[in-house]
Amino acid sequence: MKKLLTLAILWASVGHFALSQNLDEYLVRAAENNPELKAYYNEYLAATEIGNQVSLPNPELQVGFYFRPMERFMGNQQADIRLMQMFPWFGMLKAQESEADQMALARYQLFLDAKNNLFFQVKTTWYALAELEQEIRITEENLEILRKYERMALIRFENSSSSAEGPSSTPMAPSSSSSVSAGSAGMNTMGNQTQGMSSQANSSAMTSPAAMGSTGPGMTDVLRIRLQINTLDNELDLLNANKIPLQVELNKLMNSPREAQLSNPEPLLPFVMNLEKQAILDSISANNPMLAMYDAELLALESQKQMAKLDGRPMLGAGVNYMPFQPRIEDGMSMGGKDMIMPMVTVTLPIYRKKTTAKIKETELRQEAVQFNKENTLNQLEIEWAKAFRDLEDANRKVRLYEQQLDLANQNLSLLLTAYATSGQDFEEVLRAQQLILDYEFSKIGAITRQYTSLAMLDMLSATGIQPYSK
Repeated sequence: MKKLLTLAILWASVGHFALSQNLDEYLVRAAENNPELKAYYNEYLAATEIGNQVSLPNPELQVGFYFRPMERFMGNQQADIRLMQMFPWFGMLKAQESEADQMALARYQLFLDAKNNLFFQVKTTWYALAELEQEIRITEENLEILRKYERMALIRFENSSSSAEGPSSTPMAPSSSSSVSAGSAGMNTMGNQTQGMSSQANSSAMTSPAAMGSTGPGMTDVLRIRLQINTLDNELDLLNANKIPLQVELNKLMNSPREAQLSNPEPLLPFVMNLEKQAILDSISANNPMLAMYDAELLALESQKQMAKLDGRPMLGAGVNYMPFQPRIEDGMSMGGKDMIMPMVTVTLPIYRKKTTAKIKETELRQEAVQFNKENTLNQLEIEWAKAFRDLEDANRKVRLYEQQLDLANQNLSLLLTAYATSGQDFEEVLRAQQLILDYEFSKIGAITRQYTSLAMLDMLSATGIQPYSK
């Protein structure tokens, strides 16, 4: 059964867009092992067996024996055996087979809809994990930057408070972090000044301000940095904790142990797509499994309506009556004893039309109900289609916005770092600029994740497979 399910999944997933080998692997594992999906597939297989149950009514065999032979002119009758086969009106069996096939097709469409929903859950969970991984990476990079800021502020404070040396400006060494890449130019201009610092200065940079026994104005910069470091450390712990429920969810969607090892998601890259809204909507109307299920139910009800009409027609029966006789002695002569075979024909008389009329009316009302359900489902799908496109377009705009904001914020940080290196002032503005970059990085990652989630929603609704491509 697992092989049949896998073949059905692969056939039903033609056109699915691939983002990574790991995601494709998890989709296949979820399709093969998810209990809910297996239940839907078994219900479909059970429905296919209904068509095999369509057949003629079972023949009827009646056998009667006489305890005392019945005396007749033909002899003594010992038994009466009748065999009868009833036949429904012409077209009834075909209508029953059609109804069973359409109901099985409706079950298969339910299975496909469950498969699409399962794939959507796997994708969104995977994207959420990828978003968390990128947020953790950026947070760790920003923590490293803040620690460099801390060392820079401590060195500046130590130099400014030393009686042996005059005021000096000691800038921070350049950072390789992507979040301040645009500001690296200003930092590189100061890099040569820090190369000559002794190891004693580096070790004193980590000295506690309390141990140094000073409360000079420069220590406020160090304390501000440490406040942000503590905050980021706490946020990093929270991000790592948030991975656990997502990993459990993904494993359970694949029916795997909750502690099963998962591959690290690849970073999500922004993509550009030119999607025709009307084309996607037309694809939803043509390919969505729920709409196809209602179409199959309508055809099944049409067959039921035909069956109700044919049920009001007579049923024909053909059979044979066999009567064995035993010879009887009368006046010393053998009388009779020849068995008799009598062909028989039976016809039912459907004179009670109220039952037939009610069945036809019931089927017509059910057809109207299914039609209304299909119309309502199409309306809901259009609403989801509009929301998904709105979210996708909004995410596209946000990605462009945050990319522009990051460029400007990095330029601003570079200028602030240069100003602080020369004057030692506005360090609080440097920290604010660094936090602003972190916020924009997080917002950009969230917008990219919404791009993929919205695209996954459109793919689930249209059931066609939409291939994104990166910038």
